[in-house]
Amino acid sequence: MLLAPLFGFIDRNFTFFFPLGIVFLILMASKFNWTTFAMGKKITGKTLIKSLILASILFIVFTFLIDPLLIKWLGDFNLSSINDIRGNILAYLVLLVVVWVFAAFGEELVFRGYYMKGLAELLGNSNKAWLISALITSLYFGISHVYQGLIGVVSVCLWSFAIALLFNKNRNNLLLLVLIHGIYDTIGVTLIYLNLDIVITDYMQQMLTL
Repeated sequence: MLLAPLFGFIDRNFTFFFPLGIVFLILMASKFNWTTFAMGKKITGKTLIKSLILASILFIVFTFLIDPLLIKWLGDFNLSSINDIRGNILAYLVLLVVVWVFAAFGEELVFRGYYMKGLAELLGNSNKAWLISALITSLYFGISHVYQGLIGVVSVCLWSFAIALLFNKNRNNLLLLVLIHGIYDTIGVTLIYLNLDIVITDYMQQMLTL
């Protein structure tokens, strides 16, 4: 966590790929024992339904409550890095693959399975340690999205903390978080592709001015 940001001076993507490489080396050394990173359960129908419900709740809360307030106070998100998917089916499909492989699976593996779990164990593995770890890693995760602007840092930090609390309740089921993350981002990316995110943002800002 301390070393990875140094690679961000080269390219912000290295901040993510450096710890991902460390995770891969640890997995190799353990002969791919995924329980090391809290992947101790298989995906079941119950897990799928639970992830759909939780992802939908999170999306509704952030899209129609938290983010509109943050936009009013901090300005719009900087989505320049993915604006090219608007109306572009090929770019949209490619981004969906990236979202599931690197954002949903990769980020949850690094930030929750590696950073949060490891930090909690380092601090004593108590409930208090897990809460402190959730706060620290959520702030870290939010700052890693600084390219979206200040609002991106704050919104992602809050979203990450909500996810971290879910992980605290499901400490051996990281795949649940992977699914929630993937479904959440898929909905968001799809709205951007359809240009409906702008419609929703404008509508919510009008509602806040009433």
